[in-house]
Amino acid sequence: MDFDQLISELLGGNVVILLLAGFIILCIFLGIRIVPQSEQHVVERFGRLKSVLGPGINFIIPFLDRVAHKVSVLERQLPNASQDAITSDNVLLQVETSVFYRVLEPEKTVYRIRDVDAAISTTVAGIVRAEIGKMELDEVQSNRNQLIEQIKSMVETAVNDWGIEVTRAEILDVALDQATRDAMLQQLNAERARRAAVTEAEGKRRAVELAADAELYAARQAAEARRVEAEAEAYATGVVAEAIGKGGLEAVQYNIALEQVKAIAQVAQGQGTQTIVVPADAVDAFGKAFQMLKGRV
Repeated sequence: MDFDQLISELLGGNVVILLLAGFIILCIFLGIRIVPQSEQHVVERFGRLKSVLGPGINFIIPFLDRVAHKVSVLERQLPNASQDAITSDNVLLQVETSVFYRVLEPEKTVYRIRDVDAAISTTVAGIVRAEIGKMELDEVQSNRNQLIEQIKSMVETAVNDWGIEVTRAEILDVALDQATRDAMLQQLNAERARRAAVTEAEGKRRAVELAADAELYAARQAAEARRVEAEAEAYATGVVAEAIGKGGLEAVQYNIALEQVKAIAQVAQGQGTQTIVVPADAVDAFGKAFQMLKGRV
């Protein structure tokens, strides 16, 4: 064997070793898969689902397995969508919605639906129209939170087979056509005028009630005063009657006689008086008074 042949054999052996080493490195490179935290990888073997790789280092069989889909598991927001809806009282609305979701089972997402964003948008539009069609305009405006919860719940049920979780569903705006706005403005102005009239009428009625209450209170106070006065007079009469009953009749007659004497004396003191006419009962009163006086002395 000459030198050239030896060199050729050595070089041929080295090439085989180099090729073998390169193949091993390639297998290692193809067999190791590092998955980011925000993704999950769907692995197929001969075109069929084999496994789903989670975050971190994963191993697959080179040339048999391949990563067919790399699916992000981050929360996503669909573009704001606007759709028309008609309420149960035949009012045309334009509803703007927004939906947030994330992928939980990527194997369902990639094998059961082609365009998940478009599918969710269509589902939301149909559910919004259906739910608003069951409500009147006032209910839509006053129960927006309840409507959002209903839409979110129904969307979650509809997309459950796609391996998706709907995290939020929002109604951003509910717009009315110009004719409806003008009609609502007229209704609002009429309602304000009605409330003002009712408030004024209530004020007048309250004023009348207060005046009547004041008059009633005054009448009650006057009646109470008369009652107290009558009770006082009755009490005084009772005291006098009790005194008379206990033998005070002579004292009463004496006091009456004295009062009559005083009255005649005042008449006699008048200017230009020369003759005084004394009633007969007055003379008797004088006599009784002198007798009572003597009796006391």
